[in-house]
This record gives sequence, structure tokens and C-alpha cells, in this order.
Amino acid sequence: MRQIVLDTETTGLSAGLGDRIVEIGAVEMVNRRLTGNHFHRYVNPERKVGAGALRVHGLTDDFLSDKPKFSEVAAALLDFIRGGELVIHNAPFDVEFLNAELARMKRGVVADHCAGVFDTLVHARELHPGRKNSLDALCERYAISNAHRKLHGALLDAELLAEVYLAMTRGQDSLAIDMGGATNAGDAIRRAARPKVPLIVRAASDIEQADHAKALEAIQKESRGRCVWLATPVTPR
Repeated sequence: MRQIVLDTETTGLSAGLGDRIVEIGAVEMVNRRLTGNHFHRYVNPERKVGAGALRVHGLTDDFLSDKPKFSEVAAALLDFIRGGELVIHNAPFDVEFLNAELARMKRGVVADHCAGVFDTLVHARELHPGRKNSLDALCERYAISNAHRKLHGALLDAELLAEVYLAMTRGQDSLAIDMGGATNAGDAIRRAARPKVPLIVRAASDIEQADHAKALEAIQKESRGRCVWLATPVTPR
């Protein structure tokens, strides 16, 4: 199963009113494992960045002025997402902007190029109704560090969302977690770095065994012969 966790930054909130994409970030997962492959482009939106958007991502008109236009990065983006399931937080927002950009090029819509879209915001609301489910709130809920996130950035947000998605869909409620299977990148790194410490087995001393026997005798007497520890045969180890 190939999934692409994707995020965009834009000049404003409305693709319908002409706002455009200024940054695209995406990371690849195969069988719930981050592969290390990613896609990241800054985009010249061919219009001014709104003041509200600038406060969110900090990408200025001057910084974006020499970046490629969307039409110049579209082929590489579509190659990267082709055949994969997109994982997006508040998917309608990003998909609307991507569809608007593709429409300008007469390249169809996002759904023509991917296997589907999984909206993590919808899933989070189903898991945590009535609670905040922003990316920052989910990072805090699932103990995923976002201390380095001072401003929104498409690639950084995609990386954080990948961690959140894996945490939300790991199936911890079932008590059937496959510890050798899929996990997030942080867990994999920590497990690999953890030293292999031999298990220390400490046998009970003669005195401790004698005290244990006395305790069982007292229980046997108190329970009128129904001490389960004495009734259970002991298998030598």
C-alpha cells in the first residue's frame, strides 16, 4: 500500500476567489513505513500573498518571485502522487487548490491521478468528537514533538501529519499491536538505538523460599485447604 502524505501553503483561503498555491510538501509511505522519499517545491503564485497567509507561513512575495510556477512543477508532482492514496488534513481545502491549479492546465482533477484521498481531520473528529483536532492539537495528543514548528511549512507539516496518521490508525485499542510491524519514524529510530540488555533472573534465596512456604501454609489453614498455589503443580524451570 503506497500513501502520500501531502500539505500545501497558499496565498489565502479561497481558491475560488483566485488564491494560489505557494508551497507543496509530501512524504511517501509504503506499507505504513516512511520510505524517505519526499516531494517539496516552493511555487511562484503569480499574485500577492495575503497578509493573513503571510502570518501563517512567512513566505513573502520577494522570496517567491524567482520560484517556478505551478505549471513547471506539476508534472513532477503528478508523477510523485500517481497511484498512491493521498493523506491530507482537512483534505477539501488542499484538493480544491490543487484542482484549481490543474484546471488552469487542463490536466483534470487530483482524483484522476491518485488512488483516493484519506482526510485525517474527518478521522480525528470520529475518534475525538468535541475536541480540538488541529495538527498541533493532535501532535500534543499523540506525544509527537512539534517544538521546531514556529511557522506552517508544507513539508514539515506533511512529516508531522505522517506521524499523526500512523499514531491514529495503529489500532492500540485492540491490544493486538504488532510491535515488529508498521510504526512511525521516531519509534523505529528509538528501537534501533536501544541497547540490547540481557535479562537478569534472580533466584529466591533459601530464606525467601522458607518464608514463602510459611505464608502458603497460613493461607491453606485460613482457607480450610483451598490454597490454589498449593493445589497447582509446580513445573521445574
